[in-house]
Amino acid sequence: MLAWLDERLAESGITRTGPLTEFKARSWATVLTAATTAGPVWLKATTPGTAAEVRLYEVLHAVVPDRVLAPIATDPMRGWVLLPDGGPPLADEPEIIEFLPLYGQLQRDLAPHTDAMLAAGVTDMRPARMPQRFAEALAVVDDVPPEIAAMGPQVAGWCARLAESVVPVSIDHNDLHAGNFLRSGRFYDWGDSVIAHSFASMLVPLSLLGADHERGRDAYLEAFTDLAPRAELVADLELACRVGKIARALTWHRAINGEPGPYADAPRAHLVALAKPSFFD
Repeated sequence: MLAWLDERLAESGITRTGPLTEFKARSWATVLTAATTAGPVWLKATTPGTAAEVRLYEVLHAVVPDRVLAPIATDPMRGWVLLPDGGPPLADEPEIIEFLPLYGQLQRDLAPHTDAMLAAGVTDMRPARMPQRFAEALAVVDDVPPEIAAMGPQVAGWCARLAESVVPVSIDHNDLHAGNFLRSGRFYDWGDSVIAHSFASMLVPLSLLGADHERGRDAYLEAFTDLAPRAELVADLELACRVGKIARALTWHRAINGEPGPYADAPRAHLVALAKPSFFD
């Protein structure tokens, strides 16, 4: 890995000036960092379940270069992506509100490139596929209550309605917390991404915003007001976020790969949340 890093840096006219050290290790990826003549660089080594992020970066940088970090190098076969430092992330969740319109426009720009993102290996969570995905989640997630398992017809109805939405499918980052918003107006850490109804992306940020969730919702919807009346957009967003819990359950299941730890119950918790009154609970 170190030899690959140094070779790729040299190809970009950069020299490493410090050791390669581990910044973070999770079951789904390991992130390492090193000091260089161009500032810190970050080497992300994905696992097979999240390796699509590497090819996805190539699509993102080609279509929305001002909204993502430009990879210094990628190695899709190994699942490695080498990134420059992107500057500081946001510190608090309320700060994300002013950046949500930028993210919505990113989704609009990427919507015509759905096939390229799917070809990169990003998981298909489009509305028409979600009844099947719900069945898959029930098959792999343990201890799902019977009343949730019985929701198949209701889920199918939600998905049929969502498939008729005028809002396009696009990238769903699937983990939009403050740490993945960079102050430069770019977005970071695409390892959980899926292709879904655009509005499913709001499940995580609106949940984190709590009492400010309506402000966040309205800011985000600014990027879509040409498509439908506001009331229709709000209804679609609530439905997309509810269906998006299924995608989150499967993404968590893939990420933790059965390992014990603080996230072990996340897949089940997201499926159980399907029955909660509020879409962002």
